[in-house]
Amino acid sequence: MKTEIKTLLESVKDGTMSVDDALLRLKAEPYEDIGFAKVDMHRNVIQGNPEVIYGAGKTTSQIIGIMDAMIRNGQSRILITRLDKASAEEVAKVHPIKYDELSRVAVLGEMPEPNGIGKVVIATGGTSDIPVAEEAAITAEIHGNEVIRLYDVGVAGLHRLLSHKEEIMNASVIVAVAGMEGALASVIGGLADCPVIAVPTSVGYGASFNGLSALLSMLNSCASGVSVVNIDNGFGAGYLAGMINHMEVKK
Repeated sequence: MKTEIKTLLESVKDGTMSVDDALLRLKAEPYEDIGFAKVDMHRNVIQGNPEVIYGAGKTTSQIIGIMDAMIRNGQSRILITRLDKASAEEVAKVHPIKYDELSRVAVLGEMPEPNGIGKVVIATGGTSDIPVAEEAAITAEIHGNEVIRLYDVGVAGLHRLLSHKEEIMNASVIVAVAGMEGALASVIGGLADCPVIAVPTSVGYGASFNGLSALLSMLNSCASGVSVVNIDNGFGAGYLAGMINHMEVKK
């Protein structure tokens, strides 16, 4: 992953930026304290991606205030997750966000051109898992990844998944989103030659315990190369998939 620090150093090395200009960028305030939040301005410098706003539990004025701080500091593309429709409508009166009601994700700014090393495949066990999958997909896309969606390819009809073997084998990283017994991640893990990120969802009947059954199944997967994020954490899976898809060989 190419962080802003590495980009700055490379710019100094090739002569497109002066040492003083690079130093000025690095000396910028690491965060802006706006009272109810300390907005991280160095996240992009350190990690290569800017801070993301978690919308749940925040008032509309707080979300707008955080966005204002980000924009003041030069962030033109903002991702907001877990934003309810009513709050999105209020935010849209101030900032021209695009809101996806299904995933409860809002985006300010245009999606970037994909610049990852390959493609991120996001697969779901069923249609009911799509809201979590879309949170992962939009998160990956806003961080510069090409996303292939394979929805409703669960193990109850395995032929549906097997008809997409080419996409699975050509993926750089795969996100497997499933509730119920969570078997999709293990099946994909046995077919793919890339990292698989398993996302258990809270979809299922009573004994699924709101996703705990799928979580435990995925944690106990016998397929190699499968890692697991928390229940319904599409954002975490999409973000991690994007990081994997931007990895470089460290010399």
